[in-house]
Amino acid sequence: MFAFRDYYGNEVLLSFADHPFSQTPDHVWVVCRYQQQWLLTNHRERGLEFPGGKREENETTEQAALREVKEETGGIVERLTYIGQYQVGQTLTKNIYFAEVKELSKQSTYLETNGPVLLDELPDDLTKDERFSFIMKDKVLTYTLAEIKRRSL
Repeated sequence: MFAFRDYYGNEVLLSFADHPFSQTPDHVWVVCRYQQQWLLTNHRERGLEFPGGKREENETTEQAALREVKEETGGIVERLTYIGQYQVGQTLTKNIYFAEVKELSKQSTYLETNGPVLLDELPDDLTKDERFSFIMKDKVLTYTLAEIKRRSL
């Protein structure tokens, strides 16, 4: 388990174990790949980030992850893998997934985002890049990318 402070100084606990903080968290975050590129979304207020959001009533976290990727990028997920879970303070818990996207479909709306953004590589130091959301600027992303690499996903 990892413990650190996020971009705003909140305490974060991160684990790659099976649901260490909650069996039914209310939020999801999905690290996506499409045709050997990173698939992000451009949130209108926060900037570039991986898709994610709140689980709706009567929805599993897996269903929420698939829906969020589709709504925010137009992506159709081919394979979804549970990676881990993180908790911010005592109130917010998110499941982390890795998604391999098989297709991007053009949509008339991407809800609160400006749609998909494809990057060959993520910058080495996202904390100094103003294009990226605060969600991308703490160790959750760093450790998650290392875990995805470790699992050879």
